[in-house]
Amino acid sequence: MKNLNKGKTRRSFLKKAAMGSAVLTSAPYVWASSYEQQLQLERIYEFENFTANDQINLALIGSGIQGIYDTTSALKVNGVKLVAVCDLYTGRLDRAKELWGDDLFVTRDYREILNRKDIDAVIVAVPDHWHKKITIEAMKSGKAVYCEKPMVQNFAEGHEIINAQKKTGMVCQVGSQGMSSLGNEKAKQLYEDGAIGEMVMLDMYNDRYSSEGAWQYPIPPDANPDTIDFDSFLGRAPKIPYDATRFFRWRNYRDYGTGVAGDLFVHAFSTLNYILSSDGPNRALSTGGLRYWKDGRDVPDVTLSFYDYPQTKTHAAFNAAFRVNFIAGSGGGGGFRMVGTEGEMIVGSNSVKLTRSKLGMTPGGYSLIAYTEETQKKIKEANALKNLESRESTLNIGETMWNAPSNYKGSHYDHFYNFFQGIRGKKKIIQDPVFGLRAAGAALLANESYYQEKPVHWDPISMKLK
Repeated sequence: MKNLNKGKTRRSFLKKAAMGSAVLTSAPYVWASSYEQQLQLERIYEFENFTANDQINLALIGSGIQGIYDTTSALKVNGVKLVAVCDLYTGRLDRAKELWGDDLFVTRDYREILNRKDIDAVIVAVPDHWHKKITIEAMKSGKAVYCEKPMVQNFAEGHEIINAQKKTGMVCQVGSQGMSSLGNEKAKQLYEDGAIGEMVMLDMYNDRYSSEGAWQYPIPPDANPDTIDFDSFLGRAPKIPYDATRFFRWRNYRDYGTGVAGDLFVHAFSTLNYILSSDGPNRALSTGGLRYWKDGRDVPDVTLSFYDYPQTKTHAAFNAAFRVNFIAGSGGGGGFRMVGTEGEMIVGSNSVKLTRSKLGMTPGGYSLIAYTEETQKKIKEANALKNLESRESTLNIGETMWNAPSNYKGSHYDHFYNFFQGIRGKKKIIQDPVFGLRAAGAALLANESYYQEKPVHWDPISMKLK
């Protein structure tokens, strides 16, 4: 590790393992030449009883699919009460009352929620093109905000949210729900302990093989201009006649969403930047196309994007490959694999798999076959004198799997727990607007490159296009 301040080498990892900081401490496994072990992740939550006066009164703005999942997770956190829901489709307001009670205040105008003094926090789970406006207005009205990812639809909006948060002082958490997970926490610790050496590349993929996975969400039979406030949905987007498909499948359109990059890449960037304590990439190149789901959408269903991360104090220069395929005949699946000079980690919300291998430094039969027996003997003797493969290089080789326990509350719960603890002044927000823009900005570079058909450059420090 010649270029970095932190010594993330095999030697440093072994030393920390011996001291117990890397959890790989169960002899004889650690010091054997090869091992395979299963370990358990753990988390302790602070439990408190809250009176009615101490509760955080929560409102949901955007009671669609993600909004319902968000709120369901949020309400599992002790001391939180849902008091209001807003949505532009009356059927979702009816559904909210089915889920959370008839006494719930419901409205199709989010401003009615922001005007209420009894609401402490809001979940903003609306289409991407509404994120900035509602988030800023909510903070100005004195509400803490949990804004769904991606934080913004375009780059400039992020700085407006950052400035509004600094000016108002309100808590603002960006909702990439895997961010606060046990998997991320363990992977960050392992990386900083030198478990994989220097970062070399990231391999992320998300394969899907269903209409639902490709965002062809069902359109309810009662959808019509009376049950849907379509003009409000359009907001700043181009004005068009009522279109239920665009309302319920907005992710498929550039006017309202951010495509696979904003929906899926942003999760990976949140995790990657967190584990590495990184500000993000400085260059992106993206390609792909609309291969199968030709249903009127104007975003690709197959995307391959490549990113360059510059060297920093916390990581070496490395490359990242992101791939999404909405017509994967294999049936689907996903992965997040961090590859280093001395090992690799496969990171999930509930697990981390660490594999460390021996680096082959001495030539074998494949290359020696070209030389005479005498020359082969001399090469082997010379290599033996160089001690290219020391005993140290053979230590701590194998595979360790960390899994969350069966009673783990889940990453979504953890992210809301962090949000509400932040509101109570007990924890630092893990994904604030600056972090949110660095993740969203990196993801949106893929769209910028794809539609311009050329590489694009980004300043990860100032968070602006070059």
